[in-house]
Amino acid sequence: MAEHEQAQGHEHVRVAVVGSGFGGLGAAVRLRREGITDFVVLERASSVGGTWRDNSYPGCACDVPSHLYSFSFAPNPDWPRSFSGQEHIRAYLEHVTDTFGLRPHLRFDSEVKRMVWDTERLRWDIETSGGNLSADVVVSATGPLSEPRLPDIPGLDTFPGKVFHSARWDHDYDLRGKRVAMVGTGASAIQIVPAVQPLVSRLTLFQRTPAWVLPRVDRPISGAERALHRALPLTTKMRRGLLWGIRELQVQAFTKHPGELGFVEQLAKRNMGRAIKDPALRARLTPDYRIGCKRILLSSTYYPALAQPHVDVVASGLSEVRGSTVVGADGTEAEVDAIVFGTGFHVTDMPIAERVVGAEGRTLAEAWAGGMQALRGAAAAGFPNWMTVIGPNTGLGNSSMILMIESQLNYLADYLRQLDVLGGRVALDARPSAVRAWNHRVQERMKRTVWNTGGCTSWYLDASGRNTTIWPGTTSEFRRATRRVDLAEYAVVRAVPATARDGRENAGGTPENAGVTA
Repeated sequence: MAEHEQAQGHEHVRVAVVGSGFGGLGAAVRLRREGITDFVVLERASSVGGTWRDNSYPGCACDVPSHLYSFSFAPNPDWPRSFSGQEHIRAYLEHVTDTFGLRPHLRFDSEVKRMVWDTERLRWDIETSGGNLSADVVVSATGPLSEPRLPDIPGLDTFPGKVFHSARWDHDYDLRGKRVAMVGTGASAIQIVPAVQPLVSRLTLFQRTPAWVLPRVDRPISGAERALHRALPLTTKMRRGLLWGIRELQVQAFTKHPGELGFVEQLAKRNMGRAIKDPALRARLTPDYRIGCKRILLSSTYYPALAQPHVDVVASGLSEVRGSTVVGADGTEAEVDAIVFGTGFHVTDMPIAERVVGAEGRTLAEAWAGGMQALRGAAAAGFPNWMTVIGPNTGLGNSSMILMIESQLNYLADYLRQLDVLGGRVALDARPSAVRAWNHRVQERMKRTVWNTGGCTSWYLDASGRNTTIWPGTTSEFRRATRRVDLAEYAVVRAVPATARDGRENAGGTPENAGVTA
């Protein structure tokens, strides 16, 4: 196909990538490395970065070591800390964008409003806020942490003060001297609390469920270390390999033997005890579920911040707002000037799914009404030539998502090769039986994991209590499972020749009959 086909003002590309975070930029790099340049990256914002652009709250940093939370094909010898801050990760993504020549492919301010599969032309018609186009293949890399989730709190709309989510931080609002309510105790909240605690006059933390918190062994990476990594790139690779290997060895405790995590719980309790001397506060902060059931959080400053005299921990969620008074589910009240929500994201109900219309005229959200599921975490039945990066059951509980992204990019690359081998106007549609079989295997393995047996309710679970988020194995297992596309798991859909299509339409044919499946 000619690159960037133009017909009557309509732009057509071979591949459209949605999103420019790690997944989208990784896909773009892989496409170029495969010799594919006929693609665009659609980004709703005005810069790259995804999660690491949107989350700029005070204290924002990664809880995965820097040398593992980066692409294997783009090592960075100059990470300044063992756990990098948001500004360094975002700068790294800008660097990747420039190093691999991705700027010409980027379409900023182009939010996808709707994409519809054309069963006759075997292409995706895409409507964006920046214009319309079509593509043979769509790679959805919007990510599970892209749409903030705000709880429905009675009276919130009449609160006279400031309200914002951690992923939409208002940097123009000065928290100094303010009375602030922090809602949530997840990965964002435990970073925000220590960052704002010294600034505010009063901090009230609404804790629906306490978290297990281990020390964050963070330190500056010395100039000598960085010089060594620059001079001998193999040392960077070795450092990354060591970090990866340690986490691979830990997986069995999460997936097969949750009882082995009891030792880690003791470490977490000792971490709490060093900072929290008040027995009543310790009791409120101690979880009643197995460590690992929710994501284990890393912080050496969270507990010391909670021990300060102007910080209150409410052992319940926020249930109501009455004017400037926030009310907990246990009846606790506090007067505040600002409410900050660290309440997570739409993970098991991705908003992009409502905008994707497949071969049968159903949206992806409708297809996933009973729970998300995708073949090898990538392809959904009834949505030909559509693949997602960080799809259902590809999340991790103890390692780097970049490892999973790169595995999915391997799968994407082979998917495109298979289309080339098949030749002509062709699409691949995941067979429902293959999707069901894959999902059944995943869910059977999930039954014995700590995420399902640990006694908690987490954002890993959907509304029906099924874990559609986490991968129940090692990253190396997932890489093997996504190394190649098995054509037996797909229906091959070919376009009907124009002459045959014209004849059928004259005989009363319908668009639903436009494709033939092998």
